[in-house]
Amino acid sequence: MEKRRLGRTGLEVSALGFGGGPVGFLGTEQDRVAEILNYLLDNGVNFVDTAAGYPGSEEAIGNAVSHRRDEYVLVSKCGQAFDDLDGEAWSATVIEQTVDRALRRLKTDHLDVMLLHSCDQEVLEKGEAVEALVKARDAGKIRHAGYSGDNEAALYAAGLDAIDVIETSVNICDQANIDTLLPEAQRRDIGIIVKRPVANAAWLGVGEQPGFYANYTTTYAERFAAMGLSPGDLGFTGGPIDPWPMIALRFTLSQAGVTTAIVGTTNPNNAARNIEAAAQGPLPGDAIDAIRAAFASAESVSGTQWAGQR
Repeated sequence: MEKRRLGRTGLEVSALGFGGGPVGFLGTEQDRVAEILNYLLDNGVNFVDTAAGYPGSEEAIGNAVSHRRDEYVLVSKCGQAFDDLDGEAWSATVIEQTVDRALRRLKTDHLDVMLLHSCDQEVLEKGEAVEALVKARDAGKIRHAGYSGDNEAALYAAGLDAIDVIETSVNICDQANIDTLLPEAQRRDIGIIVKRPVANAAWLGVGEQPGFYANYTTTYAERFAAMGLSPGDLGFTGGPIDPWPMIALRFTLSQAGVTTAIVGTTNPNNAARNIEAAAQGPLPGDAIDAIRAAFASAESVSGTQWAGQR
């Protein structure tokens, strides 16, 4: 598995990472979570991403692989208010408690990165939330502070000295951050984690993804249909397996400035296929150009700006 430097953190992480959203939201059985995570670790995937807002995800990951803690880089997210915690959303109080709770749930003494989970730019400008992460960093509870989000807020976060890592949306149906955030992140040596790198399987159409995927799937499916691409247009023909998951993941990993792309799955077979796809390396340049051109053309025809999806 290819390793990439996570910006100025200096951490070396696998190009493919594990996203902990689905195992939480879909209530995946603990044995299945352990099977998937241990398989990924055994095959070179050393990046694990979760969040306080993914129900049960932190606990499931902690129970599954905390005994292998020195083998992976661990990321969680915070900022929202919860019934079992004091404080309002984005307050120092709630962030401090969320960090401490994450350490307990994940059965570790530190997080490698803690991200503010998609707050508005105004929250970043206020400063309290960022300062709370700096305090947690200085206390040794987290190693690096970061932000998860898109568009103008992510660009603002990239300009903050305290922010070492940004998680953002980059995929075949979500390309706005490629031209805005990624160049700035490279300039400032910020590590980039990509969420939804396979566009929530937009090629399957609306209504084919369970539960929490629904909102993103609708937007991505509509964009994908408007782009009008087929695998053959990109030089991929034949074969018994749908090539779109492979094409989508390789497109994301081909973008300059991307460190790691996190894919959430509850299926060990999909985990294996993701590893195989990542191992194939970047897409050919003409395929990348065709995807970029199709996005730009469809966006222009729509008459609206296709912003990054939070």
